[in-house]
Amino acid sequence: MLVVHASFPIDPDSRDEALDRIESLAEQSRREDGVIEYRVATDIDDSNVFRFFERYEDEAAFEAHAETAHFQEFEEALPDLLAGEPEVTQFDVADASTVEI
Repeated sequence: MLVVHASFPIDPDSRDEALDRIESLAEQSRREDGVIEYRVATDIDDSNVFRFFERYEDEAAFEAHAETAHFQEFEEALPDLLAGEPEVTQFDVADASTVEI
C-alpha cells in the first residue's frame, strides 16, 4: 500500500476557489480504481492549510491517479492558489492494522 500525506498552504484570497477545486478533486479521486482512501481536512491551527491523506493499493494506482484529468487540472491551478511551499510525504507500507483507542 502507498500512503501520501500532503499539506498545501492556500492564499486566503484564493481559499474559496481552492476549496471548490479540492472538493471536486477529492470526489473524483475517490471513484478511481486502486484508491483505498482519499480525505482532505483543514488544519485546526490554520484553516488556510489543507491536509490530504491518501491511500492507494500500490504505486501503479498512485501513478494512474496522477495521470487523471482532474488531478492534472488541480496541479495546473495550484501555483496560483498557494501561499507557500507544499509538503508531500509518501510512505510505502507493507502492513497496516487498525488501532483501538
